[in-house]
Amino acid sequence: MPSRGPSHVLSGLLVALLALGSHVAAQEGTNVYTTANDVGSGERQFDRHCSRCHGIGGTGGERGPDLTSGFRRANTDGGLFVVVRDGVPNTEMLGLGGDATDQTVWQIVAYLRSLTGGVRVDVTGDPAMGASAYAGADCASCHMIDGSGAMDGPDLSTIGSRRSPDELLSDLTEPDERVQPDWWRMRVTHADGTRVEGRRMGEGTYSVRILDAEGRMWSLQKRDLASYERLETSAMPSYAGRLTEGELEDLVAYLYGLTRAER
Repeated sequence: MPSRGPSHVLSGLLVALLALGSHVAAQEGTNVYTTANDVGSGERQFDRHCSRCHGIGGTGGERGPDLTSGFRRANTDGGLFVVVRDGVPNTEMLGLGGDATDQTVWQIVAYLRSLTGGVRVDVTGDPAMGASAYAGADCASCHMIDGSGAMDGPDLSTIGSRRSPDELLSDLTEPDERVQPDWWRMRVTHADGTRVEGRRMGEGTYSVRILDAEGRMWSLQKRDLASYERLETSAMPSYAGRLTEGELEDLVAYLYGLTRAER
């Protein structure tokens, strides 16, 4: 068996130093993984690794805090990178560990930033006019604000703390762009011909639960279904063309003002 000479040792040391340098640079650098696709990938990784403690959407769980109102352990993206990768000593926050790629960690950081809406910015719309646009578009038939409205869509009471103005505009004009699994729907046909469509409340290998438009919960065995289809698009229509550019700006201003600080 050939022995390893000095060049092999130096080569191995160089690789190790480059890897260490890359890790340090990643912690101290700027996040370049911030596109909508990166945020979506970060959300999927978060759901897989973090939601057990922090809840779906980062709203908090039995073991982890709510992340939608800010972060207690880090203020910068680099700090968040370290927490997500390495965890927090002497706590239940373990981190992903060294097997996770820098890209994966940065994408989770991008998703975490999306939960808080990023840095507060000025908007051009009129919130009062936006409240009128909200009422005129009958948004309360699906959404709730401060206990008023319906629960067929996400609660918007503090949406301005979780979404940036650009994200809110995208939600209004391209609602299918990012639909969280909690809001997927199901369309099924039972073997006896009964058809059910509604919010997908739970789905396993053998069964599915659906909440229909009348508020009835259906628990169905998949073996009894003639067909079933998961609908991963949004039930909300696009308001591009339904509202003018000015009305959209006003509605975004109204929604962006719905923050935890105002509650």
